[in-house]
Amino acid sequence: MADIGSTLREARMRARIDITEVEDATKIRAKYLRALENEEWNLLPGSTFIKSFLREYADYLGLDARALVEEYKLRYERPSEHELAPISPNLGGRERRGGPAPPPRWAIAGGLVLVLLLSLYLIGLGDDDPGAPADRARNTPTAPSTQTTTTPTTTEAPAPPTRAGVRLTATGTVYVCLVDEAGRVLIAGETLAAGQSAPLQRARRMRLTLGNASVRMRVNGEEVAVAPSSRPISYEITPQGARLLASDAGPTCT
Repeated sequence: MADIGSTLREARMRARIDITEVEDATKIRAKYLRALENEEWNLLPGSTFIKSFLREYADYLGLDARALVEEYKLRYERPSEHELAPISPNLGGRERRGGPAPPPRWAIAGGLVLVLLLSLYLIGLGDDDPGAPADRARNTPTAPSTQTTTTPTTTEAPAPPTRAGVRLTATGTVYVCLVDEAGRVLIAGETLAAGQSAPLQRARRMRLTLGNASVRMRVNGEEVAVAPSSRPISYEITPQGARLLASDAGPTCT
């Protein structure tokens, strides 16, 4: 796959889009957009922001955002320290060399003191309690165990896209009317000739009317098959994709 930065730059130049237009549409500062195109990752505020900016920029240009983000992760992201830590069979951090680890010194000293106290006790009893079981001396405290707990790591879920994008390329003569969720006209009833493309348009939600099916449509960077029809066709376009509308539900740009 080509370099990430050159892929973004060439797509923007082919569409004849200035970097300031991208800044206005995506709300990503121009210096960060240039850093993405030049692959100057050290100028960007962290890996999470890089992937978010990269996804937004690629969507705006009509590129495969998921593929570019995966390419960035493969080339430039390093595994976390948790992933690189060797798997050790020793739970308490003790190195096992040919058998169980010896008890700590304090446990040995405590055991000697306990034996001494028990001996004095038995001597004090004398012949008064010859049948006392020796098992009374066996209730020794157990040394506390040490166990290392590992905090599970969580993977940050990518934020869902909030803006939709649509790019149209005519395969024959076709009428196009496109408005955003506020009713603002984005493509004002233009008639495109075969081979002619309309500029990429982005908004939170859009409604589209096509005079016929003589058009190729990409929504959020993915190809969408236009339903064959010789009559006007209407779509609602959202960050989740394109949904066919009734013909009378589409916008008019007259």
